[in-house]
Amino acid sequence: METTAQSDRRAVYALFAIVVLASASGNLSQTAVNAMLSDIMGEFGMAVDLGQWLTTSYMLVLGVTVPVATYLSRRFSVRQHMFIALGFFLAGAMADLFAPNFGVLLGGRICQAVSAGMLMPLMQTIAMTRFPAGRQATAMGIAGIAMGFAPNIGPTIGGAMSFAWGWRSFFVLLVVIMAVLAAASACAIKPSAALDRSARLDVVSLALSTLGFGGLLLAFSDASSFGIASPFIWVPMLLGTLFLVLFVRRQNRVDDPLISMNIFKSAQYRAGFVAQNLLNASFMGVTLVVPLYVEGLCGGTALEAGIVLLPGTVAALVLNPLAGVLTDRIGVRPVALVSGAFLATGAVLMSFLEADTPLYVVTLCQAVRAIGVSGLVGPLTSWCLADLPRPIVSDGSSFCIAARQACASLGTSVMVFIITMAGASAAGTADPALAYQLAFGFSALMAVATFGFIVAKVR
Repeated sequence: METTAQSDRRAVYALFAIVVLASASGNLSQTAVNAMLSDIMGEFGMAVDLGQWLTTSYMLVLGVTVPVATYLSRRFSVRQHMFIALGFFLAGAMADLFAPNFGVLLGGRICQAVSAGMLMPLMQTIAMTRFPAGRQATAMGIAGIAMGFAPNIGPTIGGAMSFAWGWRSFFVLLVVIMAVLAAASACAIKPSAALDRSARLDVVSLALSTLGFGGLLLAFSDASSFGIASPFIWVPMLLGTLFLVLFVRRQNRVDDPLISMNIFKSAQYRAGFVAQNLLNASFMGVTLVVPLYVEGLCGGTALEAGIVLLPGTVAALVLNPLAGVLTDRIGVRPVALVSGAFLATGAVLMSFLEADTPLYVVTLCQAVRAIGVSGLVGPLTSWCLADLPRPIVSDGSSFCIAARQACASLGTSVMVFIITMAGASAAGTADPALAYQLAFGFSALMAVATFGFIVAKVR
């Protein structure tokens, strides 16, 4: 006969599986549209500068929604939290499936981003608070599939479905997935009491958080499209920084902070926070720059660019859970040191790529770098949150995710900006690869900084 402990454990596993699959769907949706963008623009007669808002808006809305997850986790039960998030996603997927114009399509994307912003902190909080000590890194490694594998495979799935059945077929898939997850949630997630029914949403804090993170994300997104002196960059950047400072100050003064700044009292959290931000600044932009390098400089095809990135996708699927298991068994430091060394080595090697470098060499360098990324995502996240008191784990998760989004956007924008500026300067010279070498060099700098920080701080 099943004991209460076994029943509770199975309930946690079922809940976690549902949240991971829902979060993976959100991250899949974020990147899949990139591969479908040309078909969407063709149907609605849009220019690129308008169409790119389908991806930019997703990133912006996800980044500003994440902090609200801390309030939702207090005010509502996990079951209610899940149904709210799944409801937003299902409504957004339905809107996109039947969208008669760009406005409806954009509104659907925004709803999906709101859902993803609600789910990602919940996923990490469940991994850190509902799994026993000795299993938390393993759980976070499994969660890494949603954070690493899903966004990497997104363009492949989106492009294949758009080519075979049209771009709307992808949203049919999302609707089916969300309907199944909603039914599974109704059956598997038991009703429970909320942590604090009296929790209040501090609207001023929400506004400051939205303007702060939103301003930075908008500035970094614009950096790849405008000159460095453009007001479209420095105005939102300055305002975003100002509002973010005001947000942090307010959290220390109000009785019901949106995110408790007590998270930064933990030295372990502070170190993990910096390491994760350096990591995201290093690796996110590479997934955009590699296709540009393969197709734009080497004269390769989109298929060849996909093959170069394939090891990263496979590594994320296999190594994220493996790194979590190893972290629980031997500790975070050896796993992080080995993975950090792979990351730094692969990133440095990529900064020496030439226009005539064989693609199998490029693939090998990318594979080495991807092994490092996949071995760091879960362990660093679990180690970062492990020292926090359980009541503020959700706060730490939310703030870290929002900051990581900003740093990923910054790293990507810097790499694209370098390619644009260096490419213009090198036009007509004998070294057309210089622009890409400098962009990969920035990624290598961030990777080496990540490894150095791990050596110094991760214990």
